[in-house]
Amino acid sequence: MRKQSEQQDPSSLTFSGPNLGYMMEMYDLYQEDPSLVDEELQQFFKENGSPYKEKSKQTEVAIEGTDYSKVIAAVQLAEGIRSYGHLAADINPLHDKEKDSERIELETYNLTKEDLEKIPVDILIENSTDEVTNGYEAIEYLRKMYTKTIAFEYSHVHDRKEKKWLKNYIESGSLDAKIEDEKKKSILKRLIQVEGFENFVHKTFVGQKRFSIEGLDTMVPLLDEIILSTVEKGASSINIGMAHRGRLNVLAHVLEKPYEMIFAEFQHAPSKDLIPSEGSTGITYGWTGDVKYHLGADRNVSKDKAKTRVTLANNPSHLEVVSPIVAGYTRAAQETRTNAGIPELEKESSLAIMIHGDAAFPGQGVVAETLNMSQLRGYHTGGSIHIIANNMIGFTTESFDSRSTKYASDTAKGFEVPILHVNADDPEACLAAAIMASEYRAEFGKDFVIDLIGYRRFGHNEMDEPMVTNPDLYSYIKKHDNVRKLYQDKLVSNKTLSGEEADQLIEENTSKLQKAYDTVPKSEKDPDTDMNPPEDVQSMLYNISTAVEYDRLKKLNEDLLTFPESFNVFKKLEKILQRRNDPFEKDGKVDWAHAETLAFGSIVQDGTPIRLSGQDSQRGTFAHRHLVLHDEKTGEEYTPLHHISDANASFCVYNSPLTEAAVVGFEYGYNVFSKETLVLWEAQYGDFANMAQVMFDQFVSSSRAKWGQKSGLVMLLPHGYEGQGPEHSSGRMERFLTLAAENNWTVANLTSSAQYFHILRRQAAILKKEEVRPLVIMTPKSLLRHPVVSRSVNELAEGGFSPILEHPSLGKNEDAVERIVLSSGKVGIDLIERAEKEEDNDWLHLVRVEELYPFPMEQLKEVFSRYKNLKEIIWVQEEPKNMGAWTFVEPRLKELSPEGSEVSYIGRRRRSSPAEGDPTVHKKEQQRILENSVVKG
Repeated sequence: MRKQSEQQDPSSLTFSGPNLGYMMEMYDLYQEDPSLVDEELQQFFKENGSPYKEKSKQTEVAIEGTDYSKVIAAVQLAEGIRSYGHLAADINPLHDKEKDSERIELETYNLTKEDLEKIPVDILIENSTDEVTNGYEAIEYLRKMYTKTIAFEYSHVHDRKEKKWLKNYIESGSLDAKIEDEKKKSILKRLIQVEGFENFVHKTFVGQKRFSIEGLDTMVPLLDEIILSTVEKGASSINIGMAHRGRLNVLAHVLEKPYEMIFAEFQHAPSKDLIPSEGSTGITYGWTGDVKYHLGADRNVSKDKAKTRVTLANNPSHLEVVSPIVAGYTRAAQETRTNAGIPELEKESSLAIMIHGDAAFPGQGVVAETLNMSQLRGYHTGGSIHIIANNMIGFTTESFDSRSTKYASDTAKGFEVPILHVNADDPEACLAAAIMASEYRAEFGKDFVIDLIGYRRFGHNEMDEPMVTNPDLYSYIKKHDNVRKLYQDKLVSNKTLSGEEADQLIEENTSKLQKAYDTVPKSEKDPDTDMNPPEDVQSMLYNISTAVEYDRLKKLNEDLLTFPESFNVFKKLEKILQRRNDPFEKDGKVDWAHAETLAFGSIVQDGTPIRLSGQDSQRGTFAHRHLVLHDEKTGEEYTPLHHISDANASFCVYNSPLTEAAVVGFEYGYNVFSKETLVLWEAQYGDFANMAQVMFDQFVSSSRAKWGQKSGLVMLLPHGYEGQGPEHSSGRMERFLTLAAENNWTVANLTSSAQYFHILRRQAAILKKEEVRPLVIMTPKSLLRHPVVSRSVNELAEGGFSPILEHPSLGKNEDAVERIVLSSGKVGIDLIERAEKEEDNDWLHLVRVEELYPFPMEQLKEVFSRYKNLKEIIWVQEEPKNMGAWTFVEPRLKELSPEGSEVSYIGRRRRSSPAEGDPTVHKKEQQRILENSVVKG
């Protein structure tokens, strides 16, 4: 037997429900042998006797003489219904799975109807309805509430307040609120629209992919209800992310994208002129475009003079990657960034709705990453509502091959997110689910999952024959009426409306669809095959003023190094920080982190908000940044950038979770929704970016070309070969250069703190301009404190960013130069140090390419033109030949090379791994590269 241990004084407690049952079990043990419970409970039972406190003489009579084991069993049965009722619930519209009701049967607990009738209601239900008068009726009521077309899982939620709220909401009958006849008719009308659209497209555009919603038709009225509830609560924006299943229907009905536009896209006809003149639907275009079931849109919903912007995010076929992006949208919409300090957060002002596939929700890790972020201070949004569009199949893969869990929703349990399963064939239950999700989110500011269980009427797409791979499942589906017919028959049977009225609604909807189709213009004969970007996109980022006056920098620096008297900076760190006075008071230089902080401070003073996140970014992976200080005695945080004079915008830096894909997606979404904000994501090491490759491929690099979606996101990727092995050397710049085209982003590999200062300020300056683009920077590691990289304050106060840097002590004797060595990043500094050891170096010139894309063709052409006896142009890099920048720069250098000169490569040979694992081998290889590059042989 075990002893009971309580943290709270039992004598101060009153008990009911399962707690009472448990205490009664302890009381039985006490009566058997007091030593079987702890001393506090012994004292409680000695002084108070039974833990049951009767509410009336009638209840006292009812409990008297009852076998306590029956009471305990009844409590266990009630808890079993709450925990396992979902296994016996009517949540599968096809009824092709056996229900498991063993855990909620009286016989399982050795109970009879007579046993239960002797037990008072309040032992089993805290807030019962008046119709429930005894324990048996209470159990039957619970069975009814937990096994309907809505089922619940919340036993994994540990917070007692939340759990009590969920239990009371379910058991109080809130989900059974009466629906007026007019509301029922509007639901039917919506289902007619949903079904009618799919049928019209199916017949009109035979064989074309549309990824129909059929089988999950109630998703649309479910979304309608969530949006209505959120609008009534005063939200200014609602952001939806979803994959392609049912997307066209959601675009047509929830986002109100005109039927004409959708039909035009099916016909490959011009559609831009079909946007409503009142601008209720916002649809942007890139120049290469995307398939219709990836496109997004937004609309304004008006309610009592207030407007709510509803957005459906653009999304490619990587199903779940849009989830963190809409979370980023939502956080950006919730924050006010116009004042110094941390942005002001109003969680009620925006909501994220994430629609997932049933195979993708447990199958794709970005879902768990996003759920993990949901309660973190840098990423929470007051709770997202998740809808699993549960077809019970993934492409052709049945659930038993796609997940190791009972439900598709089980991933959410680890994050204590309540889960509601609802039968998609019951529209009224779906609306009740929507209301419960909205109320829970409003009450607790946490995520909620609605597992909408339906089916897929056709194959994965409309050209697919599902009977080939899933004959059992589709034998059920073929015999099953759709939800519109089921609900219509129910309303006609209940005399809510007549069959004639229903037929008229169908006829009116069909007529509306046909009329829209008839207005679509014919296909263009000569589409634009060039698909060139606009002129602004193609413009170069030259002549942008980024210098900051010396006196302003000096005052800014003083502010950054002034701490409250009560704040105790770690002594060793304080000495390091105070050295940042040296560039202004002595002959010191501004190192990398110092330049970054001054850039951030000046940008905030200019009125541009800043958000930086990444793993350990507050301190910096290499203990260099220290943007957030910690009191060495209390641990209290202090952010100097919150206390600079003349700050006109917010600044925040967050240590992110150990996640790349979701965090990059979140920051991208945040930036898209707050175009005026300088948003930066930093990888702990540059190679960590490969975990977010889908975000770079399908959003950051290509979103403007596909969807016209602008972004100025900055990615900081520590890069450089210091003998740290394959995983901590390369930021994989070759991948970013491979994706570089049409000025879609800037790729830089910098070797000067002043260059970093100016490129950050340049990026901030273009955020609200048409020529805005993301910025990828290969940032240093060993160079962070290198004296050659550090620069004087004057270089920050004057000049600007330069795409190339020539080494000033070489190349002066133009007639003598025979070799120009080009490099980028850290190896360029190594080359300087090695070249300066050579007495005879007139024949050599060193040029560092700071901006790899757009490649500085004009600047290099001018350099090459100065040296009439040039014989060799050598590209030197640390990375293997098949990595780094060589493949990208080689054709460009050959195009630029003067007659009589050859372009060649010095670096590591082609490798499958980015770097050596042995530091000794690394040093020897590095030495070979430097010797071959700058020593005359």
